Amino acid sequence: MELQNNTGTKPTHVDILLTHIGQLLTMNHDHDQPVTGEQMNHVPMLEDAVVGIKDGRIAYIGQMQDQTTQQIKSDQMIDCKGKLVTPGLVDPHTHLVFGGSREHEFDLKLKGIPYLDILAQGGGILSTVEMTRRATEDELYDKATFHLERMLSYGMTTIEAKSGYGLDRETELKQLRVVKRLQQEQDTDIVSTFLGAHAIPKEWKQDPDGMLDLMIDILDEVKREELAEFVDIFCETGVFTVEQSKRYLAAAKDKGFGLKIHADEIDPLGGTELAAALGATSADHLVGSSDNGIEQLAANKVTAVLLPGTSFYLGKTEHARARTMIENQVSVALSTDFNPGSSPTENIQFIMNLAALQLKMNPAEVWNAVTVNAAHAINRGHSVGQIREGWQADVVLWDAPNYQYIPYHYGVNHVNTVIKKGKIKVVRGCRQDEF
Repeated sequence: MELQNNTGTKPTHVDILLTHIGQLLTMNHDHDQPVTGEQMNHVPMLEDAVVGIKDGRIAYIGQMQDQTTQQIKSDQMIDCKGKLVTPGLVDPHTHLVFGGSREHEFDLKLKGIPYLDILAQGGGILSTVEMTRRATEDELYDKATFHLERMLSYGMTTIEAKSGYGLDRETELKQLRVVKRLQQEQDTDIVSTFLGAHAIPKEWKQDPDGMLDLMIDILDEVKREELAEFVDIFCETGVFTVEQSKRYLAAAKDKGFGLKIHADEIDPLGGTELAAALGATSADHLVGSSDNGIEQLAANKVTAVLLPGTSFYLGKTEHARARTMIENQVSVALSTDFNPGSSPTENIQFIMNLAALQLKMNPAEVWNAVTVNAAHAINRGHSVGQIREGWQADVVLWDAPNYQYIPYHYGVNHVNTVIKKGKIKVVRGCRQDEF
């Protein structure tokens, strides 16, 4: 099997040539849509494969025995020695920029105190809000850079990043400006989301609708400065109702933003149905989603972003019904939900383990959920999440013999090498001079 590039011609010289790839997961399903249903059980793959990279893009995909392969010269050749190679992983839901940390709440969690009770006592999100308000932009940038580099080391080359730890005009804009600076200065691609409606701070406790009015007013400034592509809201008991969320997201949609929603994480309020009715790009969490809500996600082609790390960290026995969603033709993606309170991890590989063990997703479904579907969950399904000729060269070489191995072997980092936009950025499994 030989794959053609988008120009119809084969390169004679590339910057990097990956050879002797044991399994190459191209994730190219021959359509530009998220993967659903039985398709999620299929992993497009080549064996004994070769990938050529030139000018930051995939220039060639073939196999070692191809005659064309023997004619390609390269500045740098990497013998993959039968290892697994995949697209860079995509994380469609993170809270990357925040001040401080919340290890002081860990003991409360261990004692079984519910998160909403911690929130009512001024902890939880409100604790991080206070620390984020106090932090300077440079402090937030440096902290976020640390976490971003760790994400890259785990194979994540594209992520989404939300605001939401300001809950006021000044701090929300500060967070978004940090994200924009990260977009301009760091290797990882970042898609920005405005989550000003993440919680209700003390000053707005008696007037949550007034707070939403303030956040709607901020949207014009966010749009003018190009600080966010998406708008999100936390629709949950003790935060914002379905009716409030509908008003807020409709206003954001009118202003040209894509929509996301924290829906039915704890209680089945109907946020899933709201995401479907408004045509959101994704609905996230979904632990309490109803059967009707799941059917509506499929009917309206809304991607379900599932966050098993959050259920795990909060000690929940209930998990999002991934199997029901897949059987009902919902596009399912996975994410770390990296945040300081309910999922303090940058390790997407551990999330892949949890998806298999807790959500009962098989390895093929897991890989589709962290590549193709995750890319579509942030409107990047036409540039990342696949190894495809002409596409951005985001590639991960793994210390693993096949794709089943990563969800199976938990608790360690399997990354060998990360290539981002055609540049080698992470080398873990072997020395640089071995290349």
